[in-house]
Amino acid sequence: MSNYFLRQIQLWGEDAQNNLQNKKIAIIGCGGLGSSLSMALGTSGIGTIYLVDFDTVTLHNIHRQIAFKVEDVNKPKAELIAKLLEQKCPFVKAIPKVMYFDEFTKENIKVDLIIDAMDNLPTRKAIGEYAKKCNTPWIYGSVEEFHGQVCFFDKANFDAFKITDRKPGGIAAPIIMQVASLQANLAIRYLIGLEVKKDLLYYLNYKNGEFDIQKYNMPTN
Repeated sequence: MSNYFLRQIQLWGEDAQNNLQNKKIAIIGCGGLGSSLSMALGTSGIGTIYLVDFDTVTLHNIHRQIAFKVEDVNKPKAELIAKLLEQKCPFVKAIPKVMYFDEFTKENIKVDLIIDAMDNLPTRKAIGEYAKKCNTPWIYGSVEEFHGQVCFFDKANFDAFKITDRKPGGIAAPIIMQVASLQANLAIRYLIGLEVKKDLLYYLNYKNGEFDIQKYNMPTN
């Protein structure tokens, strides 16, 4: 294992790397964000990753869902990613859960961190409520057009957002990878015990070809 994770061990030490093997996370959604998150976290050494998604691969989504190929159309996303992760990293146990999020909550699976990779606010509200009920932190991420948002939720309440069933507009693939990268870095830092800014909303935006990150403190309850 030390050879596989050599560069990471050089960064945060062997003890932290070994501790990752005892961690469990759940990624809710296996589409654009979920694909990139899975690639970033699935090869990091986290011991168990639950992949929750009821859906199958569709052709018009593949351009931004890096885990899938054209021949994967109509196959369950969660199962495909789980297989890919275990092929890439022999030290991860990837468990597909081909189901809706509310079904997953009924299984009462204890994890150290929940990561949102959905595309709608009502499900994110449900993730926030479930996380508070289980006393589990979660990382929110959303993308639309050329901008995105990320927040590590601990004390803050997701109800600070206006909850609607509005679907996102068009999406540029690169911003998905950047949002997922920020989510993944927050996740890794938290899981190995490094400092993480909690309840701070990051707003990522490309405007006139320039990249900008704005930060907002989320109200806590």
